[in-house]
Parts: sequence; C-alpha cells; structure tokens
Amino acid sequence: MGFQKFPDGFLWGAATAAYQIEGAWDEDGKGPSIWDDFSHTPGKIRNGDTGDVACDHYHRCPEDIALMKELGLQAYRFSISWPRVMPEGIGKVNEAGVDFYSRLVDGLLEEGIEPTPTLYHWDLPSALERRGGWPNPDCAAWFANYAELMFSRLGDRVKRWITLNEPVVVASGYMGTEMAPGRGAPADGLLAGHSLLVGHGLAVQRLRALHPENEIGITLDFWPSYPATDSAEDAAAGHRMTEALGWFPDPIFLGDYPAVMREAHGNALPQFGEAETEAVTQPLDFLGLNNYSRHVVKHDPKAGPYQAAILPPQGPVTAMNWEIYPHSLRDLLLWVNERAHPKVIYVTENGAAFDDRVDADGRVRDEGRRQYVRDCLSGVHEAIAGGVPVRGYFVWSLLDNFEWAQGYAMRFGIVRVDYETMARLPKESARWYSETIRANGFDPDQ
Repeated sequence: MGFQKFPDGFLWGAATAAYQIEGAWDEDGKGPSIWDDFSHTPGKIRNGDTGDVACDHYHRCPEDIALMKELGLQAYRFSISWPRVMPEGIGKVNEAGVDFYSRLVDGLLEEGIEPTPTLYHWDLPSALERRGGWPNPDCAAWFANYAELMFSRLGDRVKRWITLNEPVVVASGYMGTEMAPGRGAPADGLLAGHSLLVGHGLAVQRLRALHPENEIGITLDFWPSYPATDSAEDAAAGHRMTEALGWFPDPIFLGDYPAVMREAHGNALPQFGEAETEAVTQPLDFLGLNNYSRHVVKHDPKAGPYQAAILPPQGPVTAMNWEIYPHSLRDLLLWVNERAHPKVIYVTENGAAFDDRVDADGRVRDEGRRQYVRDCLSGVHEAIAGGVPVRGYFVWSLLDNFEWAQGYAMRFGIVRVDYETMARLPKESARWYSETIRANGFDPDQ
C-alpha cells in the first residue's frame, strides 16, 4: 500500500478527561460532581472503584507534561472540571482550581504542546444536579456563565476550545441508570439534550464576544449503523438509526432535530425558540468526532423508538466487548462531511481497551491497540483523500484511567498506569504513535 503521509500541519495529540485522571476529588476547594456522587453509590461502579485518586494527575501534572513532550505530542485535549473551578456550579470562583488549569496550560505551551480544553466532560457540579441538572432549562445559562469564566481566564493563551464532550452520553445519564446521574427517565434525557445544545450555543456566543480570534467547536460521538441483511426492513432500520445520529449535529448545522426523532418522540422532544435557534446554530470553527466501533441492526417493531435491534458484535472484540471495526471511523467521517459540511474536523477520540500485561522485560506489547489505531488512521487518510477536511487526530487515551462504570478494569491508555505506585510506562503503541507523529505518517503494512 505504501507509506501514508498526512497533510502538512496535521495535528497529532492525545486526549483525557478530568474525572478520569485528576483525582484530588475534594482537595483545594473543589466541589463534588455527579460522578463523585455516582461512584460513591454502592453497586454503581465495577469493583466499587471511584475517581477519588484516579491517575493522580492533579499532583503529577508536570510529570505528565514531560511524558507528552517525550512522546512528541503536538496537542493535548483535556477537560476542565466545572466543580473544581466553581464548587457550586454558579457564584463563587475557586481560584485554586482555576490556577491548576492555568498552570497546566502554561506548562503545555512551554513544551510547544497546544492546549485543547473541553469545558464539559460529564462532571456536572452536584449542587446544580440538586437544582434539576441538565433537564432544567436554566442549566444552559449556568454552563454559559462557567464557560465565560474560563474564556476570560485562559482565552489569552488557549486558542482552541471544545464546549461539550459527547452530549448524547450526558443525556443517556438521565435516560438510563448506568451513567451519572442515572435517573432512568427518558423524558429527562430529551430535555437534557435540549439544554446541552442551547448551553453549547450560548458558550460559543460568549467566546466570540470575548476572544473572536479563538476557535471553538463541539465533540460528538457516533457509532455508525449497518443493516444486518440486505432486506428492505433491515435497510430501513439502519436508515432510521443513522438518521437518529443527527440528534446533536442536525440542530447545530441544519437548524432542527431530525424528522425521525420528531416522529418517534412527539411532544416529548422540545421545540427550539427563536433565541435558542440563533444560539444553537452559531457557526463553528470545527467539529470534533469520537468513534470506537459500529452497530449492526435489524428491524424489530418492539426495539425502542426507532424499531431497530442492535445485534451482538459481528467479529473480534476489545476488552469492552466492542467490535473491532476500524472502517467505522472512515464511514463516519464521510457521512458527517456529507450531512453537515463542517469547516474542519478533528478526530477527538479514537482508541481501544485491551487486557494489557507487563512482560518480564518491563514492556507492554499491546499489538492489538497498535493495529487498531493504525487501521483507523488508514481510514482517516482515506477520508482526507476523499475530500473530508480532517485536520488532526487525538488518540484515546494518553493514560490508563477510570473508565466510568467499568472503573479501573479497562485500560485504554497508550501509557500504562500502575494504580498502586502511579508509575507511568509507555506501551509499544505509544512508541509507534510517537514515531508516526515524527514522520507525519506510517506504513500501513507494518
């Protein structure tokens, strides 16, 4: 196939999230989040794990920046913990929390690494959940005020911002019971999704007013749906599931929810007011996309609002029992580009969990992860050749970390973390990724 070189200026990075790595859950004035509450609830997290300590990044930040420099990362995507900087979600600012992120940004810039913060990666302040959380329409304004705070404190140095990470998962935390806050209320999930969209739009407006020279976008996650058979019914089920992927991109880029959602949810799905539409449809500088696998679906009248049953994985799986299907990233990039026509796309998360082991010689030979990332990047290369404006890639994740409901049982990192000593150990995938960054490409046959 030959060496696959990426365009000049292609941005290579890695991603993390605050609750998954920081620890220091109640130190230096930080308030609790819904994930603190959820993980402290017996039976919610595998093995009773919590993010109380996680990777102890809060105390080991300089060490982790040095590690990023050693690997040659050009950008680092992290998230800001809302309750670390505003313990109650509104009102008083915790200067110690703001200072932590200011030092992180300065440390990255000193090493030539572009900071790419995400304002919200699922850790809503508990105080705001008590006020109704994201289903409360006021949460959009609360989020915008928090965003404005961070823009005002870091916007002179941070040039690229992400408002929300995977709002569909945030909404699912209200719909279901497996993610925080775990309400199990589908109608609340639809309301939460609406507030998330409005909050995103308001935050974009605040950045434009404060720092119009900065870039801003949102990160959305998708698992493309493929019909199980060539039957007309399965094809229609796949189409409905694909259309439903428009839950968040369609209001932003097309002005309203997809018709299939209106038909499925009726009056439970909110309408956008004039001011909301103006906010939500604010032009973006880029769209961030996360992808890990695909869904294979078949028609089933009893299966949810879209009458589509998701089948078990159709091939080899990762430790998360997610099908290893690298083509899904390429297909997603092509679909999003055709549907939304974003100016620029960054792959803001892509990776795989495997049951890594440290060999007797002290190395972690995670060949499965290396092959998965390599094959996904081949798909990115193919999408770029097809005209999709992909400008960068962030592997998930820099570090093994707290994997939400799975606790510490799943390892996604290209760097292994020993949770007893907190020692960091780059895996073979990290070495390969570092070489790829230096060469701005790779040989897909190796």
